[in-house]
Amino acid sequence: MTFLSAEHISKSFGLKPLFENITFGISKGDKAALVAPNGTGKSTLLNVLAGLIPPDSGMVTVQNGIRIGILEQEPKLDDHLSIRECITRGQSDTVTAIQRYHKAVEAQAAEYNEQTQKEFEAALAAMDACNAWDYEQRMQQILGKLNIHNLDQPVASLSGGEKKRTALAFTLLENPDILLLDEPTNHLDLDMIEWLEKYLEKSTITLLMVTHDRYFLDCICSRILEIDNGKLYHHAGNYSYYLQKKAERQEIEQVELGKAGQLLKKELEWMRRSPKARTTKSRSRIDAFYETAEKARPRDSGPELKLEMNMQRMGNKILELNSLSKRFDNTVILDSFSYSFSKGERIGIIGKNGSGKSTFLKLLTEEIPADSGSIDKGQTIVYGHYRQQGLDLDDSMRVIDVIKEVAEVVTLTNGKQVSASRFLEHFMFPSSMQYTPVGKLSGGERRRLGLMMVLIQSPNFLILDEPTNDLDLETLQRLEEFLMEFGGCLMVVSHDRVFMDKLVQHYFIFEGDGVIRDFNGTYLEYRAMTEQQNAMEAEKKAAAAKTQKPSENSTRKVPSDKKITYAERKEFNRIEKELEELEREKVILEKELSSGALSHEELLEKSEQYGALDKVIDEKSARWLELGERME
Repeated sequence: MTFLSAEHISKSFGLKPLFENITFGISKGDKAALVAPNGTGKSTLLNVLAGLIPPDSGMVTVQNGIRIGILEQEPKLDDHLSIRECITRGQSDTVTAIQRYHKAVEAQAAEYNEQTQKEFEAALAAMDACNAWDYEQRMQQILGKLNIHNLDQPVASLSGGEKKRTALAFTLLENPDILLLDEPTNHLDLDMIEWLEKYLEKSTITLLMVTHDRYFLDCICSRILEIDNGKLYHHAGNYSYYLQKKAERQEIEQVELGKAGQLLKKELEWMRRSPKARTTKSRSRIDAFYETAEKARPRDSGPELKLEMNMQRMGNKILELNSLSKRFDNTVILDSFSYSFSKGERIGIIGKNGSGKSTFLKLLTEEIPADSGSIDKGQTIVYGHYRQQGLDLDDSMRVIDVIKEVAEVVTLTNGKQVSASRFLEHFMFPSSMQYTPVGKLSGGERRRLGLMMVLIQSPNFLILDEPTNDLDLETLQRLEEFLMEFGGCLMVVSHDRVFMDKLVQHYFIFEGDGVIRDFNGTYLEYRAMTEQQNAMEAEKKAAAAKTQKPSENSTRKVPSDKKITYAERKEFNRIEKELEELEREKVILEKELSSGALSHEELLEKSEQYGALDKVIDEKSARWLELGERME
């Protein structure tokens, strides 16, 4: 069943065509990704499909009753409201249904009559249609997973990353029929990304997304839509399958290009003899020549990113951290951390948002002081620090002026010197873009400009904080190729697991409270290890609770103790009875989950119930044990 169809749609930005004559459909249950270079209008296409902006030509048709939810790359939230107010004042079908239900309940309670009864029944039907009954529970769960806890926090006080996560939560809460996601993994830590992966993988929602996260694509998507030189290609498979088919297509195109070139040579000889188009045969041959010439013309794929930079010589002494400590109020970032870097070492940094990753990088470059300890840097070390927040530039400045402020002439890897204008062309800024104000650049273009500003300093110790945000897949691959050949030291903070595993030798794992674990292996190996450890800890906790919990027939003498109150003794006995009931519910759920008789939706619902129930049991068991120890 086709939920949405786009027929011959086109859109231009000024004189620049973004996409032309695009036709495709999105069917129920599709989990698709849109792949295209930056500047080809991926975000614009999502906005056209969502009905936020009109196409220049063509038509988008949505099946009756189908609801579309969109997460924009840079979401717009009302700064005058709190997070809670943004939710309650939303214009979505779900929020409207909830508000209508509450009004109907109040009206019926105030005056019961035929009219209020009809409105109440209509409100019940609307709640059912939007599946809004568990909205509050889902809201707490989704916001909690995305590390958003204070719903009374003003939107104006949120960082860019917090706004993106809040907007993502709002979009998921609506539970639309079609979900359009523009770079959903930006500003998420790895735990959040893996939660979102599982959420979307288990969900029956129809999905079209734009993302540069290749592992995310591979896990979720079973269909890839590729825009290449104005044409749309359909690939029924995940990202790995798409790469294989694209390579095959390009190989065929090269063969056809070669054949057309050979034929063109023969036809060119005939054309040079200046045939007179006096006969139908000669006229048709002349027409065929121009068709062959068009086929033989190499496709214009646009400028390529060429990362070529000179690197300062690196001595034997690199960087030594000696008992480094740092905290902000009660948050410990580092606690007596020591490490000695080796020449050419490559380290990835992993940790939850707020665990201190970016602060650690600023400590290395001495942008902020440590509370204690020392940093001993080798004399030849030149840092290149690419920051997560990007460049802090005057938006009115022209692109070429940004570069000329640093250097009029730049030295490349081979020792060749090029002008600032030529250097910009290496970074996919053709002459037509070099006089563009910085404020008019896209997110990906600003990222490339920021990368230029780092590499122009010829660093031998690169520090990259979330460098992959807003980069398209082609640019991302070029950056990977450059970094693989980079001979200096490299430190990377990134949520892109493929990017990290390709480039780094080992990981610093920020576990919180100043603890940093050095892990030798890939990210996937680290994740498998932590999942195994978590499972073992859960088993130990369950076994401990089972052995310490008294049986139903046992009697317990509760001695008088000044440390525990009468109310707490009552609480102890009440929790004991509640745990017995909860354990029975858990057994029933386990049987239902393992029966094999549940539908996908029922399995998802029961799994969520089981997780919530298990959490309640853990919390009550901990309180029961605490009270029991105080009564001993």
